Amino acid sequence: MHDDDHDHHHHHDNRYTDMQARVRALETVLTEKGLIDPAAIDVIVETYETKVGPRNGARVVAKAWSDLEFADWLRQDATAAIASLGYAGRQGEHMRAVFNTDDTHNLVVCTLCSCYPWSVLGLPPVWYKAPAYRSRAVIDPRGVLAEFGVTLPESKKIRVWDSTAELRYLVVPERPNGTDGWSEERLADLVSRDAMIGTGLAAVPENAR
Repeated sequence: MHDDDHDHHHHHDNRYTDMQARVRALETVLTEKGLIDPAAIDVIVETYETKVGPRNGARVVAKAWSDLEFADWLRQDATAAIASLGYAGRQGEHMRAVFNTDDTHNLVVCTLCSCYPWSVLGLPPVWYKAPAYRSRAVIDPRGVLAEFGVTLPESKKIRVWDSTAELRYLVVPERPNGTDGWSEERLADLVSRDAMIGTGLAAVPENAR
């Protein structure tokens, strides 16, 4: 959590940068040879970023909403609880789940780089890596949330959690009203990637608006 003692250790592995460069070079060569369509690649990336990847995290949240024992396990040992659903891997081994409540909203940022739980949330959004978000989320979290369309009452506390290479966070948004008796699959449809970062809220069903 962000506080005055900001002494997180971020370990960087140059292989990530090298790998990204190699992928870009390979993509360029294959495009020039007419073997791949850049537009198709963009669609695949967008799909993994906003649809396929975040579905893993959405299922974790939905299970926590509908299974109190799993929710308790998620609070105590998020890494193990998430792994029990089959979602584990590089950059997602060490997880902590933070739960939004009536009086507290949680927001995740990585102030020194862009540590992110890929195995649970898919690809990180572009803005998550942007210096403006990484600095302002700590300095003015309420203002940043308002820019995302999330206006919270002044009485609600905002906690900012700083991801590191050793520990990454999953925000469990509040369960919307009007969802009693819903299946986990249906509940998962209400959970967006942004809600699990804290820059959004779970969708409210039409019948509860």
